[in-house]
Amino acid sequence: MFRLAIVTTHPIQYNAPLFKLLANTTQLAIKVFYTWGQSKEGAKYDPGFGKKIAWDIPLLDGYEYSFVENVSAEPGTHHFKGIVNPALNTTITDWQPDALLIYGWSFVSHLKCIRYFHGKIPVIFRGDSTLLDEKPGFKTLLRRIFLKWVYRHVDYALYTGKNNRAYFLKHGLKDDQLLLAPHAIDNDRFAGSDDHYQQQAFQKRKELGFNHDDLVLLFAGKFEPKKNPFFLLDIANRINSPRLKILFVGNGSLETTLKEKAATDSRIKFIDFCNQSLMPVIYRTADVFILPSKGPGETWGLAANEAMACGLVVMLSKKTGGAVDLVTDDLNGIIIDCNVTNETIDFINGLLHNKTALIDLKKGSKQLIQHFSFYHTVNAVTTLANKLTRAIH
Repeated sequence: MFRLAIVTTHPIQYNAPLFKLLANTTQLAIKVFYTWGQSKEGAKYDPGFGKKIAWDIPLLDGYEYSFVENVSAEPGTHHFKGIVNPALNTTITDWQPDALLIYGWSFVSHLKCIRYFHGKIPVIFRGDSTLLDEKPGFKTLLRRIFLKWVYRHVDYALYTGKNNRAYFLKHGLKDDQLLLAPHAIDNDRFAGSDDHYQQQAFQKRKELGFNHDDLVLLFAGKFEPKKNPFFLLDIANRINSPRLKILFVGNGSLETTLKEKAATDSRIKFIDFCNQSLMPVIYRTADVFILPSKGPGETWGLAANEAMACGLVVMLSKKTGGAVDLVTDDLNGIIIDCNVTNETIDFINGLLHNKTALIDLKKGSKQLIQHFSFYHTVNAVTTLANKLTRAIH
């Protein structure tokens, strides 16, 4: 079997199902090396939500893994020196991999790992950066030179979508080094038991005071500046229909201000952060998911995948990295400006007054999200493994 070492910082809900699927293939033997050793303790403080978060779904089942000691003086993924693992390269070498798949370069140990294994075994890179937030200038030029140097140590890259592919090409990787592995979530978990989830969502709508024929707009995530949650309040100010309802789900630095500004509008409701097991119900409580991010750093927007798997219409800003992949006009939603425009208002008014269009767009989301699954990544990785195996022999 082809032995694939995977390096990433810590267990997350978006990677665990993929690692399990990779481990279950007949072609691969995998081992995941987690570099943020402290993350094995479970709950971690998330500055975006402003609280400790421990995911309530299993993240370590079904695959081999190891937590590598992290000796950083300030451990975490929020800065370059937050991941320092003196034993990482030796630990991986002892496992005798045929190739390395590494998530992200912007940590001390990850960059050292890429450089160490380059030329020894194939290095496969996974990242989701885009060019959307780039500004012309000397700093951008210097960064471009540095990134081209980084990616010279990469043999292949798994790209998430169109914007990420453009980023890799801009920084020196060639077409034959790029493999499509679209950003995905556990579609089966979010789409499964649909009738059961719908019943629970119906009850939740009643609890929130939403009527059956209301149009519910959902913002789910961190209440932080780059996510631009005030966008939904601007919509509420411009559309005075009593059938328009807005639901905020999450926490964050802007929470107090958001609630103060929304206090006089009874159509707007708030729910605290909800863990993964609850989200399939929460999404179905709404009709439309809005991610109005203005960046920087909204490299994809995986909550949109979750919303689509639950059958929601999606409205994603131009600054959302995955918007050009996840949204098809007249099929499942619309790409919007970071500011509320007449086009945005017209689209929502159209949904308020055309139930058939709303139903069709919801169906479109469920259809389109099938093209964004973990199985595409499994296929990309196993196909590459087979290619590399043939080259070895």
